[in-house]
Amino acid sequence: MSQEDPTAERRKHDHIALAFKSRVESGELDARFYYEPALSAHPKEGSLPPFSFLGKTLRTPMWVSSMTGGTALARKINRNLAQACAEFGMGIGLGSCRQLLNSNEFLPDFDVRNIMGPDLPLYANLGCAQIEQLLENNSVEKLQELIDKLHADGLIIHVNPLQEAMQPEGDHFSRPPLEIVEEVLSRFEFPVIVKEVGQGFGPASLRALLKLPLAAVEFGAAGGTNFALLELLRSNEQYRNTFAGLARVGHSAAEMLVWSNNVAAETGSECKTRHLIISGGVSDYLDGYYLIKQSVLPAVYGQASAFLRHAQDDYESLRTFVRAQVRGLELANAFLAPR
Repeated sequence: MSQEDPTAERRKHDHIALAFKSRVESGELDARFYYEPALSAHPKEGSLPPFSFLGKTLRTPMWVSSMTGGTALARKINRNLAQACAEFGMGIGLGSCRQLLNSNEFLPDFDVRNIMGPDLPLYANLGCAQIEQLLENNSVEKLQELIDKLHADGLIIHVNPLQEAMQPEGDHFSRPPLEIVEEVLSRFEFPVIVKEVGQGFGPASLRALLKLPLAAVEFGAAGGTNFALLELLRSNEQYRNTFAGLARVGHSAAEMLVWSNNVAAETGSECKTRHLIISGGVSDYLDGYYLIKQSVLPAVYGQASAFLRHAQDDYESLRTFVRAQVRGLELANAFLAPR
């Protein structure tokens, strides 16, 4: 027996030693899924089916959500993330590209198209407040210049009124963000994604956005990094105490997905947005798999801080993390059916 299976003795010893530690009570089971062990073989690595998203072909239903630029570590982080996108077939939204509007000093921090290659989605990113200022100053052509210099597929507009209100240096909107988005759509042909940054969108905002011909809506839901709270933590104690409750309002990704599905079902052809990026509080591949399988609209799931933790180190650390997430998706795809 030992010659036929040299690991048998050690394995059986482990089973005995760990049997009690590995008990799972019924209340600890993940009730989101049916486990179907009889219907699939073990999936091979690389077995996730490719699919069309934002006009390009992805091999993994993960999206690198907008993070950083213009800091000492930004170049390393963005290059590592772009390399992971190329290896695993993911899309990416860059961090705020505000610093590139008037100078190319920080362009190397963001210029990752050559690393990703031409066949994966790469989106620039600006805040709604900055775009409003460009419109007011008759400098809106800088949006097209930004897309061109980054060889980006389109633009993410992040809608973040609470972050701006909590930020000591924050900008204030003079017009509703929906009007700004509509004007950008009317002036330019490049694809536009609209996202929140940690509170998500309520049902009325989400319904209004989904009726626009956007490339996608990214949830940026509550449950992940809350940038309004982050900015509040940079303020003085009196300001924090006054506005702490306001910074904690928001909507979960699961809640927003119900609303999105309802809009798609109720409005039919009036739902012009055809893709979702489900982000905010998506902690791992099981969360992501469950949510995208529940979506009526074609969807991927986005993460930011999970990628950021590993992208600051050497690429191999990030690669190991992403590879494990992809393997989890392959196993989930083979054996789990959302309830």
